[in-house]
Amino acid sequence: MTFNENASIDTSGIQKRSGGAKGAAVGGGSLVALIIAFLISQFLGVDVTGLVTGQQAGGNETTEQLNCSGSDANNSSECRLAGAQNSINQYWSNEAPNVGIKYQTPTLVLYEGSTSSACGTASNQVGPFYCPGDEGVYIDADFFQMLESQFGAKDGPMAEMYILAHEWGHHIQQEAGILQQVDHRDVGATSDMVRLELQADCFAGAWAGAAEGTTDANGQKLFSSITQDDIDNAMNAAGAVGDDRIQESQGGRAQPDTFTHGTAEQRANWFATGLKGGWQSCDTFSVDATQL
Repeated sequence: MTFNENASIDTSGIQKRSGGAKGAAVGGGSLVALIIAFLISQFLGVDVTGLVTGQQAGGNETTEQLNCSGSDANNSSECRLAGAQNSINQYWSNEAPNVGIKYQTPTLVLYEGSTSSACGTASNQVGPFYCPGDEGVYIDADFFQMLESQFGAKDGPMAEMYILAHEWGHHIQQEAGILQQVDHRDVGATSDMVRLELQADCFAGAWAGAAEGTTDANGQKLFSSITQDDIDNAMNAAGAVGDDRIQESQGGRAQPDTFTHGTAEQRANWFATGLKGGWQSCDTFSVDATQL
């Protein structure tokens, strides 16, 4: 997925944070408490282990403004995400009246190590997430290397942009009131949580299907090409973070009653559904178990 080299990229809605804590040894909390905190982190999508370990985020943290062009986006993950943010934001701004939401742009926070959010400490222990409390998308700079090395996803620009588009999908769910309506304690193969995540995958696909038409502030197309290999790259990334794939990669068996995000096949399929049918095809809450 190649950016036009002369494309102008607006970075005003993006924060680059660095200098946050990289980790800490277990302090006053017991090992059992740490395990419980880790499980809560996985459930909420927010790292609360710092409450047990004493880890503090952002003690010496600095924030800087990115400066990116289309050429930079073809060579740098941070600028690539900035360019993707421009495209995703434009897509949803245009579609908001059709969706029936009053759209506001979320903040994109690119950080190193850890940082603070309204949902708690963000760190690479939980990966990218959307925080409804401050309407921010948080992505750790090291996550994409982990995606490839630990989960077997093929490295590529579209895989990175898929992750961002998925988290942006949670913002659309927040704006539409969906996040507030679902039962976040409902886990399992056909649960509210799985349907929520699959819908975000579908929303990511909807953006990908329209990305070639997005432009910069001067009306120039942001992307010079989006190939089938790019789409395959995104679908591979979606599958790599399926519940079954993750559980099996950790030496266990897939346990459908604990699923929170859907299987590898489901995640790739719902991305493809959005790609072909747009956001209108993304009602994962009305389909029965056989269609999920």
